[in-house]
Amino acid sequence: MKKTQVRDGYLFTKRYSNYVFMLLFLLYLFDYADRMVVTSMFTSIQKEWHINDTQCGWLVSVIYLAIGMLTFPVSILVDRWSRTKTIGIMAIVWSIATALCAITGNYVQLFMARIMIGFGEAGYAPGGSALISGMYPMEKRSKMMGLWNASIPLGSAIGVTMGGIIAQSLGWKHAFGLVAFPGMIVAILFLFVKDYKTVDLSFVDRSNNRVKMEKKDIIREFLRKPSVILTYFGMAAVVFVTTAMIVWLPKFFETENHLQPKTAGTLAGAVMLLALIGAPAGGFIIDKWRASQPKARLLFPAISTFVSAILLFIAFFLLRGSAQIAVLFLFGMIIMMFIAGAAAVTQDVIHPGLRATSYAIAVMVQNLLGSFTAPIVLGKISDLTNIKTAMLVLPFALLAGAALFYLGSRYYLSDMGKVTRIELEVTE
Repeated sequence: MKKTQVRDGYLFTKRYSNYVFMLLFLLYLFDYADRMVVTSMFTSIQKEWHINDTQCGWLVSVIYLAIGMLTFPVSILVDRWSRTKTIGIMAIVWSIATALCAITGNYVQLFMARIMIGFGEAGYAPGGSALISGMYPMEKRSKMMGLWNASIPLGSAIGVTMGGIIAQSLGWKHAFGLVAFPGMIVAILFLFVKDYKTVDLSFVDRSNNRVKMEKKDIIREFLRKPSVILTYFGMAAVVFVTTAMIVWLPKFFETENHLQPKTAGTLAGAVMLLALIGAPAGGFIIDKWRASQPKARLLFPAISTFVSAILLFIAFFLLRGSAQIAVLFLFGMIIMMFIAGAAAVTQDVIHPGLRATSYAIAVMVQNLLGSFTAPIVLGKISDLTNIKTAMLVLPFALLAGAALFYLGSRYYLSDMGKVTRIELEVTE
């Protein structure tokens, strides 16, 4: 091992950092394409296997349940072993699991294959966030996080759109095979990417001595940082809404606007695809604003999430037809602006040796309270009433998220002052 010669705050050379970032972007894109391709096939699957909306919702929720169960233990492996090897191996697992969905013969088999996808995806977000945080200068962290997370709406839109088109043209099972193999290729490439040396878990005590962290110190590292805890739950509130929109917006368009599955899937994908603009734009705005407002990484998510709540309220409560779709397009552009700042906070205020663990906690909270819950809750409400009534709960979840981000901003600066500074080293 040897210490890296940091150039302008970059861990590797800028060119190599951007190459690794490109692979991370593509993996996140295929992660969400594999995860969400099933949503625009719901109508086709229901006709073939005679399942209800709640059962359809479980085909998405089970992935988030699996991620929520495994992400924390896998993040420990990421932080203490290797970010790059863990990411590559787990990406291979989720790609194989997605391909297996294409040969399932009943609901239970498909359900089990979807669980395997979740197991494979459990370590990706923590590993990727830790690697990006280490590779780039802190003043560019929000921008890079925003650009990276732009792959989520892009991958989701590709999955939703391709699922609808392929289901109508070739049959719904073919879509799984077609989205699985590109991710496999990128996963293999990632096994050969450079990493940084595992960071020693130590801190500086009041006598200015470096002390090895014990379990109680690791727990205290999180519990004494209100800003990151509030950020975890604020992210969960927004993810509840974004997951619900990705999963149920095609069905909403089919039933309320009487659109064909292909058109409904394409339109819903277009709404969420606009986050491809919002996620990186949020990162650029936050990094610029941070020069004059140090708390921008949480204040901006509070503002953008509040605006998103208002737009969603107007779209679902007050509008119909083309006007409703226009407002939903604007919502799609703004909703993901929060992620760049919120994701950066999970890395900013935590010990460098626990960055993957920090994002794993964020993922666990998001998945169990947001992504896992949303498809089932809205599916159940839809079964009891209708899909429109189910969608009407979403603006209120966003208001809760905005409040949590704002409260977190009040603790951010003091929490930043508690972080142990450690120089990273590159593995050879």
